[in-house]
Amino acid sequence: MSLWLTLAVNSIALGGLLFLLSAGFSLIFGLMRIPNLMHGSFFMLGAYFGVSFLAFGINFWLAALASGAAMAVIGGLIERFLLRRLEGQILPQVLLTLGFAFIIADICLMVWTGDPWQPTTPTHLQGAVQVAGLFFPIFRLVIVGVAVVIAIALWLMVDWTRLGAMIRAGVDDAPIARVVGIKVSQLFTLIFALGAALAAFAGVIGAPYLSVYPGLDFEMLPLALIVVILGGSGSLLGALVGSFLIGFLYNFGQAMFPDLAYVILFLPMLLVLVLRPQGLFGKVVS
Repeated sequence: MSLWLTLAVNSIALGGLLFLLSAGFSLIFGLMRIPNLMHGSFFMLGAYFGVSFLAFGINFWLAALASGAAMAVIGGLIERFLLRRLEGQILPQVLLTLGFAFIIADICLMVWTGDPWQPTTPTHLQGAVQVAGLFFPIFRLVIVGVAVVIAIALWLMVDWTRLGAMIRAGVDDAPIARVVGIKVSQLFTLIFALGAALAAFAGVIGAPYLSVYPGLDFEMLPLALIVVILGGSGSLLGALVGSFLIGFLYNFGQAMFPDLAYVILFLPMLLVLVLRPQGLFGKVVS
């Protein structure tokens, strides 16, 4: 019972982190059609920024926000001055983002060395709460809570605000959106920066749980890809459901069937690609 409970709690916490990572990736890929293969690098670089801020004595949440803001600026500059020049060119975009992923990995290795960094859990989030005789770590519950709050905020922004309406209009028909006065290019830069910020924020709050080390980017990127494919690109609900599904498959698969862990992880993705290419909650593109 203890093993199953531990795996379940870890799976839920990992699902929360995956949502923060994959929500931005889903928006970038689903709305802007950019295959951003450096999204895992945003997660890792943001985490390194965060642990550096923490080493200077900055508050944990301020460090997470500052890291997200820094990554938003970096992501916005990359989209504005590089990716925008390759609009509609899938292969060049793939090569550019993949190249940046390797560049960021080498920079992180040079600056932060190859030793893992694992900051301590904030003092006010240490310990566990007891429910019906079962103990749940406070910090991992907070990760899930933050993911749910951000999911609601993103849903409200995309579906219920004027900004969200302009974003959807720009995606559906960019030329017409420009004719009616919508600055589509600025909106897309904003979305890309938001996705980078969410990835960095997830990296910081996940650092006490996962630690930060070279190669973390290419460990998290495939998980985000699977989440987006399962849930459907551009679907926040799909990203939320897919994140927790992959969190459970990843943890339980590694614990119960270690030799088949990646088969268990990737098989649902293959089935979705064959049976429902648009994803569980994605829309069919006409």
